[in-house]
Amino acid sequence: MTLAEAAVQADELAQRGAERELAQLRAEWDDELEAAARSADFRERAVAYRAVGQFRYRQKLELLRRGLEDESPACRGSALVSLELLSREHPGVVNAVRPTLHALATRDPNQAVRRLAMVALRNGSPQRDTILILRGLAESDEEEQELKAVAARVAATLKKRAGPR
Repeated sequence: MTLAEAAVQADELAQRGAERELAQLRAEWDDELEAAARSADFRERAVAYRAVGQFRYRQKLELLRRGLEDESPACRGSALVSLELLSREHPGVVNAVRPTLHALATRDPNQAVRRLAMVALRNGSPQRDTILILRGLAESDEEEQELKAVAARVAATLKKRAGPR
């Protein structure tokens, strides 16, 4: 079985709530995941960063931080997908890397990475600076339409959660 296959299996276990089996699988694949995250091959690193979320490894946030700063857009994207998954039940995950997510959402050269960063921000606490950044992106004439739409949706979601101010 490959790391990618084990990660799919871990995701299925997590969705079923099979915590004991998931913990066993985590222990079995921990070293392999760490090694893949250090690989020279961006494809292996991307699989590792994606696996962090599928395994529900909240203890590996530092690994995801490295993924957010990886030179490869595929790795940054995979780390963002995992971050978004982990932050669904734990908004602190997003809050811990908020400045990095702001930078990715506004300045990353890859449009898909920028959109994924915005989607991840949706799960964090509705902070004013994040809402203002997203609104600015949504209203910018220099951004592509799809990016503007994602920014507007996420800003509206955060604004709604923030309540009246």
